[in-house]
Amino acid sequence: MPPHDRETRHASRGKRGTTGREATGRGTTGRGAAGRLTLREPRHEDRDQVLAAQSELAEDDFNFALWDFPEASAEQTWERYLDKVEKDRTGTDLAPGRVPATMLFALVDGQIVGRVHIRHQLTPALLEVGGHIGYGVRPGYRRLGYATEMLRQGLDVVRRLGIERSLVTCDADNPGSIGTIEHCAGVLEDTRVQEDGTLTRRYWIDLS
Repeated sequence: MPPHDRETRHASRGKRGTTGREATGRGTTGRGAAGRLTLREPRHEDRDQVLAAQSELAEDDFNFALWDFPEASAEQTWERYLDKVEKDRTGTDLAPGRVPATMLFALVDGQIVGRVHIRHQLTPALLEVGGHIGYGVRPGYRRLGYATEMLRQGLDVVRRLGIERSLVTCDADNPGSIGTIEHCAGVLEDTRVQEDGTLTRRYWIDLS
């Protein structure tokens, strides 16, 4: 089944109000509180951890992998997923309206703690909500500084794509993501009302 694009609504909110965060980076390593965090592309051995993350975040209506994994064919589906991730990164066989994008998993001591999804360019829809970067942290790893480090490293990847200003969006009622984006030098442009009534804060981050 095709991947889902809706990733920003609940990317940084746990069900009890805890907060976390939702291109070709191949091993940028963090510093400080999240100093062991590394972003890298998906690998064959990641399947079980990704399926676990997918299940954990389902209650938040957040699709961790941006893909569906039928239990009856998990192994075959995972191979298809890795192939799709690579095609998305290179812009190969994209569906109409889609843009090249890179999926990166965030690891700390061998554990996948979150993921960063980077769009290489913006469509009118992504300009409204979604932006260049979507990110999510697994519930068990929130409030540890990983969200900020993931966004910081993700912005480095965006910069290497030649993008000078990065758009990052979040729900207006999500103080955790607001703090993360502003900590990474996000400047609020405006707040927009979506069709479902959700208020979206739109930030630009200067990468020049």
